Amino acid sequence: MVVLSKIYTKTGDKGETALGNGDRIAKHSLRVSAYGTVDETNATVGLARLHASGDLDAALSRISNDMFDLGADLCTPDRDKDAEAPYPRLRMVDAQVDRLETEIDAMNTKLTPLRSFILPGGTALAAQLHLCRTVCRRAERLVVELSAVEDVNPAAIKYLNRLSDWFFVAGRIANNDGKDDVLWVPGANR
Repeated sequence: MVVLSKIYTKTGDKGETALGNGDRIAKHSLRVSAYGTVDETNATVGLARLHASGDLDAALSRISNDMFDLGADLCTPDRDKDAEAPYPRLRMVDAQVDRLETEIDAMNTKLTPLRSFILPGGTALAAQLHLCRTVCRRAERLVVELSAVEDVNPAAIKYLNRLSDWFFVAGRIANNDGKDDVLWVPGANR
C-alpha cells in the first residue's frame, strides 16, 4: 500500500521522475506523457461523476479505479529486473476489457442505431462524457506510440480503445437514451 506522508519530495526539481520500478526518467518522456494523459482522463471522469447518478455513477467509479490500475501498469516498464520485485506488478487484465464490453452491450440495447454522427453536447453529463472520450483517445494514441518503442501490456491498449467506446455510448445514454443527441448536419452553415 502507498503511504504519502509528505507530498513534495524535491526529487523532480531537475525534470526527472521515478517510475514504478525505481528508474528515473525525464518528465517529458513518452512513457510519462502516456500515463500522465491516463491520469488526465481520470480527472475528466471525476468531473463527469459530478453529473452522474445510479448505475452510471457506479460504473464511472469502477472506471476511475481502473484508470489508477492502468497508470500503475504504464509507469512500471516490463523488464527483467521487474521479476525481482518484492511484490507482483499491477497489470491490466482482459477481464477489465471484457467488463467494459459487457457494459457497452447492455447500454447499447437502449439506443436506436445512429444515422448521423453526433456532436458533443446535450446534457451536461453527455458533454462531459464526450470530453472523457476525446482525452481517452489521446491517451490511447500515446500508449500506442509508446508500444512502438517499448513493451506495453496489450491489455492496456485494448482497455483504452474500449473505454473511449464506453464513453461514447454512455454519452448517448446521458442524452435521454440517445433521444436528445445533437446530430451533425453536414454543411449546415455554408
